[in-house]
Parts: sequence; C-alpha cells; structure tokens
Amino acid sequence: MENHVRLSVKNVSLKYPDGTKALSDISIEIKKGEFAAILGSNGSGKTTLLKIMDGLLKGSHGKVRLDGKNIKELTPKMIYQKIGLVFQNPDDQLFAATLFDDIAFGPINMGLNIAEVKDRVICALKDVELDGLEKKSIHNLSYGQKKRACIAGLLAMGHEILLLDEPTAGLDPMGEYKMMSLLKKLNRENGVTIVMATHSVDLVPLFLSKLYILSSGRIVRSGIPEEVFTAPKEMSEVKLRLPMIAELVYKLKNEDGLQFGRIPLTIGEARRDIIRAMESRS
Repeated sequence: MENHVRLSVKNVSLKYPDGTKALSDISIEIKKGEFAAILGSNGSGKTTLLKIMDGLLKGSHGKVRLDGKNIKELTPKMIYQKIGLVFQNPDDQLFAATLFDDIAFGPINMGLNIAEVKDRVICALKDVELDGLEKKSIHNLSYGQKKRACIAGLLAMGHEILLLDEPTAGLDPMGEYKMMSLLKKLNRENGVTIVMATHSVDLVPLFLSKLYILSSGRIVRSGIPEEVFTAPKEMSEVKLRLPMIAELVYKLKNEDGLQFGRIPLTIGEARRDIIRAMESRS
C-alpha cells in the first residue's frame, strides 16, 4: 500500500508558555515509503514540528495521526515501535561505552532475548555501514559515524519511520553526500519512510521528491522541488536561497536572455538545458 498515509499532521499549532507562536496551522501528510524534507531557516520551527510528530512535545493543538491513530492516545511504547527521532547533535543521543552497547539498549528494553538483540544490532550497523566497529568506544567515533550510530539505534528497534533533525549539520561536503546517499539507500532498499528537517537547499533536489517550506512557524509552500524552487526573491522572503544550479540558470535566463523552459535543479539537467539554450540562440 504505497499510498498509505503513515503520518498525518492536521492543523497543528503550538504556543510557548510566554505566548509566542511556535507553529501555526501546520498540515502535512507523509505516505509510506516517502522521503520528504521540511526545509527552513534557523528558528523557523523545524525541530519543534519534528518533536510534535514524534509525540515528544505536548501541548499542541490539532491532530497528529500515526497510521490513522491519534498520537496523543498512544503510549510511548506504541509510538516508538514505529517511529523515532534522530537529534541534530548525536552526543545528545549516544550514551553507552561502546557502539554495540548503545545500539543494543533499545532492543534490550523492548524485552528481546540476547540472540535477537545481537542479530538486530549487527543488521542495523551493517545498514548504516558501521559493521565491524561493534566494540569501538563511542568517544572514538567520528562525528559522521556518531550520526549514523544514532540512526542504527532506531533501526535496531524496528522503526519504520525516521525523523531526522539536520542530519548533515556539522559534516564536510563528502560527509553530507555520504549521509544523504545512506538515507536514500535506507529509503529505497529498506523501505524506511523518512522525514528530515534541513536548511541545505543544494542537497534537496538530488535526493528528495517531496518538500515543505517552513517559515516563521507556517508551511508557506509544498510540492516537488521543481514546483517549490521558483525565483530568488520568493526564496529570500523565507530566508532561504535557490539551489546554486537553479540560481545560475535563473540569471542566465533573466539577465543574459538564454531561453529555458524551466529551471533545472541538478548539474546534469542544467548542462543539457544550457547547451540546448546556447544552440538555439546561435
């Protein structure tokens, strides 16, 4: 059932105790097998929204449904059997002495026997490409390895939906690409439904098919990247920018007079369309 809605956010709003509005009338639908992004600048409300979707943050108005059931009526155990949140800073999530012990903590607390726990840990570490490092100290892992370890901890518990808060933050360009490639693999090959909060506009067109732009606690635009990334002015209004490729083509079109049918978002698309536009001009 690929069209089955796994996670539904309907008219969700939240005020902080001082009266400040954190979120206003948010509605999102995440279907089974989707890889979606909540894109927004710092302070837009991305982390708050993820915590509400995970059932961690209480006091919001509106409804969040997990597989059709109101998340406020589910126990933490019922929620965490299906969905889990990976924090932006992995040091906020990892605590055990070794990698194996940390990944095993969740399955052990689910009441699984030792053999099942071991199998789950080994499989999860393999899925995030950390197999062979089971005995390594958490403190001796690189920052990128720590981020992948957090994901493994949720996979070992059998989570089918991952919520990730800025999964590429703090990584170098190669680390960013490897992280996004890993998430794409988990999504396509393992069938994991993924929602990530990010402000990395250049990564989105390469990996994600669904996008929500969050600005000042409101969803201001949604759709596929081609529909969302339209003009620099519209993006700057929500404190973001176009992907670099799209920015280049936009200037070639509007300042240099080259003809483009649409704004390409990847290097391959841009190369093809630029050659075509130059041939047409000549």
